[in-house]
Amino acid sequence: MTTRINPDQTPMPIFVLKERYEHIRVPFHAHRRAQLIHVSQGTLTVATRHHQWTIPPQRGVWIAPGTEHRIVSATPFTLTTCYVEPERYGARQQGVVAIDALTHALLPEVADLGPDWKTPEAKRLVGVLFDRLNTLPAPKAGLPISSSAPLARLAKLLLNDPSNRDPLSKLAPRAGLSERTAARQFLSEFGMSFGVWRRQLRLQTALARLGAGVSVTQTAFDVGYKDVSSFITAFRTEYGTSPGQMFRDKI
Repeated sequence: MTTRINPDQTPMPIFVLKERYEHIRVPFHAHRRAQLIHVSQGTLTVATRHHQWTIPPQRGVWIAPGTEHRIVSATPFTLTTCYVEPERYGARQQGVVAIDALTHALLPEVADLGPDWKTPEAKRLVGVLFDRLNTLPAPKAGLPISSSAPLARLAKLLLNDPSNRDPLSKLAPRAGLSERTAARQFLSEFGMSFGVWRRQLRLQTALARLGAGVSVTQTAFDVGYKDVSSFITAFRTEYGTSPGQMFRDKI
């Protein structure tokens, strides 16, 4: 990401950067500070070496200090990234969080303060933001990604083609695994069944397509659902709202 300010070297314990991109692809990198990457418009995919999240509007992802991560979006998006000193991050978990309306409003206001805010008014505003960050819900872990073969090969098959409807019995041999071994490795390494993992992948992929303006109907089929109602039900169960409501400005 190109910025004129190094967020790891700003003098204050918190720094917020507001940016707008038409598209982006940033390779793995790390920051000394923790980050809350918050999307206000569009979608953005963030991945560490072990997890992946697609962030829709009004969501954010906490990235722990020193954690390698990459960001990707093929479509326009607006984000505010909140950089926080490690001691302020504490033992917080990484993952995706819902951003409430007040925090959503505070982040760009603090971004406007710049990297060296010192006035009493600025300190009060930042203090309120700190308080709000501490009240955000516990993060959700995200989609696990394996770095060890052959499970990584199996995961990559679906990461490259989330619309694939083949059962595990057909997919596993393509990665050099038996169905039984693959099922066991999903549970032991990812902590979830293959079916749950594939559903999360499909829904994350759906977020990116919906954010790009693809219709709900087309998105449902693009990510492997046989009918739209099943897709909407799964989406609502995972995100607590329908695709149309989440992307009401896009669809």
